[in-house]
Amino acid sequence: MMGNILRFKTAVALVLLGLLTLLAGIGQKTFWAPAEYFTATAPAGGQAAPLTVVDQKLRTLHGGTVKINVKGEGSFLLAAGRPDDVEAWVGKTAHNTVSGISDDGKALQLTHTDGEATAPSPAGSDLWVSTENASGEMNYSWTAPADGDWSLMLATDGTKPAPASITMTFPNDTSTPWAIPFMVVGGLLILAGAALLVLKRVSGTGNGAGGPIGSMFVRRARPTAAAGTGAKNSAGTAPAPTTAKPTDTTAAERNTAGRTAVRRWRSGMVGVVGVLTATAVVGGGVAAQASQTPSPSPSTSSTASPSASPSASPSGSPTSSSTAAADKAPDAPVLLDAQFRRILEQVAGAVDAGDAAKDAAKLQPRVAQTELDVRTQNYKIRSQVGSYGARMPVRATKLLTTVVTTKRAWPRSVLAVTQGEGNVVPQLLTLTQTSPRENYKLVGTTPLQPGTTFPGIARGGTESLAPSDKSGLLYSGEEALAGLGDRLTSADSAFKDKLVEGQSSPYIADTLAYQADAVSTGVNGTFSFTHKVVPENTVVFRTADGGALVLGRLNFEFDGTPKAAGDKLTIGDDAAALAGGKETGTGMVLNFAESMAVYIPPTGSKDPMKLVAATRGLVGASFK
Repeated sequence: MMGNILRFKTAVALVLLGLLTLLAGIGQKTFWAPAEYFTATAPAGGQAAPLTVVDQKLRTLHGGTVKINVKGEGSFLLAAGRPDDVEAWVGKTAHNTVSGISDDGKALQLTHTDGEATAPSPAGSDLWVSTENASGEMNYSWTAPADGDWSLMLATDGTKPAPASITMTFPNDTSTPWAIPFMVVGGLLILAGAALLVLKRVSGTGNGAGGPIGSMFVRRARPTAAAGTGAKNSAGTAPAPTTAKPTDTTAAERNTAGRTAVRRWRSGMVGVVGVLTATAVVGGGVAAQASQTPSPSPSTSSTASPSASPSASPSGSPTSSSTAAADKAPDAPVLLDAQFRRILEQVAGAVDAGDAAKDAAKLQPRVAQTELDVRTQNYKIRSQVGSYGARMPVRATKLLTTVVTTKRAWPRSVLAVTQGEGNVVPQLLTLTQTSPRENYKLVGTTPLQPGTTFPGIARGGTESLAPSDKSGLLYSGEEALAGLGDRLTSADSAFKDKLVEGQSSPYIADTLAYQADAVSTGVNGTFSFTHKVVPENTVVFRTADGGALVLGRLNFEFDGTPKAAGDKLTIGDDAAALAGGKETGTGMVLNFAESMAVYIPPTGSKDPMKLVAATRGLVGASFK
C-alpha cells in the first residue's frame, strides 16, 4: 500500500516537473524569445560640435547590418571612410564620438573632444568611399564597402553643429541554447512519470507482499517439522519430537525494514531525476557552445594577428580607440576601385574644361605641379600661335589599369593607365594627394613609349618607396632619374648601357639628336644642355617582380649665348610667345618640363633599366 502511494506521488511530481521544463523550453522559442533587434539612442543635451564620428567597432559589435536614423536641422551628410582617414580628416577639430553602447543596450555612449570650432566642408572629399546627403532626417544601413574597418562621420558644412539626434538599431542575439534541451528533458520527465503510473505490481511470495517494494518485505519461510513418528534414531528408538523455532520477523522488524526500503527507493528516484537534470545541463552547454563563435583561450599557443580587431568590452564599448583600428591600414589600398574611377572622372572633367577654354584657372581644382605648369604655358602659346599643338587629352573612359599604394601616410600617389579618344598610345596619369583635406590632383601625364610593355604591378595595392630607398633594387628612384638625366645630357654617359629604350621608342635618341643639331647649326652661339631631377615630384612603386617603377620630372634647360658681339640668336614662335620676342643679342634660356617613367630591375638582375614613358613640354623662355 505504501509503495503504491509513493509511486503515485513520484509519478505526479515527475509529470509536473516535466510540464514546467517543457513549458520553459517552448517559452524560450515563443513568448520569452529575445527581440530580433534592439535600439540605442544618443543622450540628449550633449556638447555640440561641428563633426560627429561613429566608431568603426559599432558596425561589427553584434554582427549583421546596423541601421542608423539621424535627425537634424537643414542639410547634412554622412560619410564613410577608413578609420585612419576619418581621424586624419577630423584632425584638430572639436568633435563628438559615438564610441559604444550602455550596459542595458538603450543608450549610445558619446564622448566629446575639444578642438577647433570649425572645419572645411567635408562634401566632395576624396577620402570618403561613399557619402549620403539628407535634409532633416536620414535612414542609413551601415554595411562595409570592402574588407577591413570603416568609420562614419556626420557633419553639416563644417561650421554648424553636426546632427545630435542619432539612433542605432543593432541585430540582437536571438539564440536560445537552453530551449531544445529543456523540451527534450521535459518530455523525458513526463514519460518517466507516465511510466510509473502504469507499472503493474510485481507478484510477491510468502505472505503475498508485492509492488515495487513488496519483495523487500517477504517473510522467510518456516522450516518444516521433523518426519513422522515412525522415524527412528540410530539407536533404533524413536527420537523425542521437537518443534522448529519460528523464523518470522516481528512487527517492529518489519516496520524497520519497510522504512529502510522506502528510503532506498526514494534515493533511487532522486538519482534518476539527477541524471536527467545533468543531461539537461550538458545538452544546454553543448547547444550554447554550438550557437556561439569560439574564441581563443588566453592560454592558447597561437597569437593573434596584428591586423585582428580588438574585441568589444562586455558593455559594448570598444576596448581601443579608432586609432588602434589603423593597425590594419598598412595592408589596405588608399583607394577602392569606385573611388578611383570617381576621382579620375572629376580630374578628366577639369582638364577637359581647361583645355576647351584654354583657361588654367579651371584646372586648379584637380591639376597641379608639372601638369599645371605645362598646360598653363600651352594655353598661353596656343593663344598666340595657332599651329602649336595641344597637350594630349586626359581620358577616364578607357581605364587599362590602376596602381594604388598601400602607404597610408601623406602625400599619397596613385597611377592610372588610360587610352581614350585622342590618346595615340596609353598614357600614364600620376595623381597625388598632399594632405587629408585636399583632393587628388593630376601632377603628370606621360605617354607610354611605343612598343614598351608596362611592368606588372599588383592591382590590390602595392608598396610605395621613398625616392632614396634602394631596398631590393639595382638603383633607388632618385638614382635612376639622375642616371636618365645624365644619359639625356651626354651621348657618352656612364649610363649609356645601364638605361636603354626600345628600338621603336626613340625619346633618348631624339633628344640627343636635337641637342647635337642645335650645336651644329647654331654657328653664332654657344649652347649647353642640362637635365636635372626635381626631387619633390618623384614617386616610386614596387613592381610584381620585386623591381620598381619610378615616375618623376626632369627640368631640361637649353642655354644659348652669342659667340661674339653683334651675333644674334633666334628662337621659335612657341618660345617667342613666352619670351616676348624672337631674337636676342645677349642670350636666351629655354625651359622644358620632362615627365618620365623608368623601370628599375630588382637586385641580382643583369638587365638594364628601361625607359617606359616620356614626354616634355615647354614651360619657360627668357632672354638674358
